[in-house]
Amino acid sequence: MNGLAGKRVVITGGASGIGAATVERFVAEGARVVVFDRDAAGCARLAAAVHGLADVIAADVSSLDAVKAAFVHVDERLGGVDVLVNNAGISIRHRFVEITEEEWRRVMRVNLDGVFFVAQEAARRMLTSGGGVILNMGSTNGLTGYPFYADYNASKAGVIELTRSMALELAPDVRVNAVCPGYVMTPMQEAEYTPAMLEAVNAKIPLRRHARPGEIAALFAFLASDDAAYLTGQVYVIDGGETAGGLASR
Repeated sequence: MNGLAGKRVVITGGASGIGAATVERFVAEGARVVVFDRDAAGCARLAAAVHGLADVIAADVSSLDAVKAAFVHVDERLGGVDVLVNNAGISIRHRFVEITEEEWRRVMRVNLDGVFFVAQEAARRMLTSGGGVILNMGSTNGLTGYPFYADYNASKAGVIELTRSMALELAPDVRVNAVCPGYVMTPMQEAEYTPAMLEAVNAKIPLRRHARPGEIAALFAFLASDDAAYLTGQVYVIDGGETAGGLASR
């Protein structure tokens, strides 16, 4: 991608799944990447597997103090940040009437508070250093209703509106966009499926398969690049056409 070499990049939730694929892509593009992830063991595995990482920091994005401390390390290691990929998130499958207060608050703390905390710290640095790019991880769950994930869906809808508001306030110096994947075949997702379940889900996707993590990473790389210099305030759905037809596609 044009203009990513040498960029100072922070990726949250980078120890596994889409985050790890995104780390690999940006490192391959020549970026200087620092990863935040609360999974210390996962951070160690990532550091061993991906050569060329600038740093890997065990940090819980739902804690403002932890985020502030992590950015002190970023300042020391990179001297600032040019690109943020705000990827960290969690989900818990349960019926709406069974969601506990703690479960609700846990999902919101990570998926919405965490995005806000990290984006705010990054934006402050970008505004004083000449600009940057913030990319927030949304979801098609934030655009349409899905059963059994009410808290997750609400958090991702919040991320989408936060993205649009940030784009307006931070322009023209900082570009802000959201990426909204549909079904992605991460190792965690694959472990939840029986062959029959996988076949049933694939059947409702026009492209008849899940996305690969590297395909989401490629979209992040494009949106962070100079080739996307006129793109801000937008929500990019990458779902194989799943949501294109509403009920007709289900």
